[in-house]
Amino acid sequence: MNQSKTTAPSRRSDATRRAILDAARERFAADGYERATIRAIAQQAQIDPSMVMRYYGNKEGLFAAAVAIDLQLPDAASLPRNEAGRTLVTHFLDMWEENEVLTALLRVGITNEAGAERMRGIFNDQLLPLVERVCPDPEQAPVRAALVSSHLLGLALTRYVLRFPPAAHLHPEEIAAWLAPTLQHYLTAPHPGA
Repeated sequence: MNQSKTTAPSRRSDATRRAILDAARERFAADGYERATIRAIAQQAQIDPSMVMRYYGNKEGLFAAAVAIDLQLPDAASLPRNEAGRTLVTHFLDMWEENEVLTALLRVGITNEAGAERMRGIFNDQLLPLVERVCPDPEQAPVRAALVSSHLLGLALTRYVLRFPPAAHLHPEEIAAWLAPTLQHYLTAPHPGA
């Protein structure tokens, strides 16, 4: 009986945290970082705003928790070097099509330093190590990864945030056909100054 008393509050706490994070993701995606408020997030989660502060401290802490993103990139060791460009394009398209948190992060990253810092962290921690394993000159991996990111984020901005009709209506296979050779070049071509 004592065990049920300890697990019940824990389950309520987990449910409250999930409700807060779900509401925060929706508000950040819809309103952006600056306009999303703790009060609106709490109202959507149907809790008191003090609970948001209790669990996450402040809006920046809540944002960091709400947009914790694992890109689930393919294992670089098993990735054929000559397929890296296509694999990255299709992987990112699959992620963007299914995950509105990425769109929220992109929107916030454009207008807010906390969001930009979060995106830089994802770049450094997740994409850069993969590029280092694939490219022929690991010392140039940061530049190569930045070029790959510029294309992928540019596509995401025009397709999912600004919704330019041509970009929004392209079939993912057509996007991959256009972008894969360029990303492949960035990843594996000899350095232009070599």
